[in-house]
Amino acid sequence: MQIDLAVGPPVAISQSRRCIPILGGAVSGRLNGEVLPGGADWQQIGSDGTIEIDARYVLKLADGLVEVESRGLRAGPPEVLARLAAGEVVDPALYYFRTAMRFRSAAPELAWLGRILGVASGERLSGAVRLTVHEVA
Repeated sequence: MQIDLAVGPPVAISQSRRCIPILGGAVSGRLNGEVLPGGADWQQIGSDGTIEIDARYVLKLADGLVEVESRGLRAGPPEVLARLAAGEVVDPALYYFRTAMRFRSAAPELAWLGRILGVASGERLSGAVRLTVHEVA
């Protein structure tokens, strides 16, 4: 599936910690629906610019709600990370952006999500993040 997250500007907590508000978005592919506003990505920024991702948000699907927990990394050459930090859209082949995803739902039709691990390739867009999620078998 694909998850497109609309994100707000970073909220700096310190030089190495920030929070990215998740404003909403869309889900398409095997599952379809929307991303509810109110989630966030709490990021730890390393001295080399590598970002540790710790995001939580909620999907609203036809069969019910799904909590998403996504932990991962975004890393790359300093010049590419600087372009991303400046808000420039950069070819995702030039940087590493992967997350491991867990899902929780009380909806019986979506219980299978609690028994899988998703791995996503990410792409930072202008005001958005696109995650292409694959089920790890």
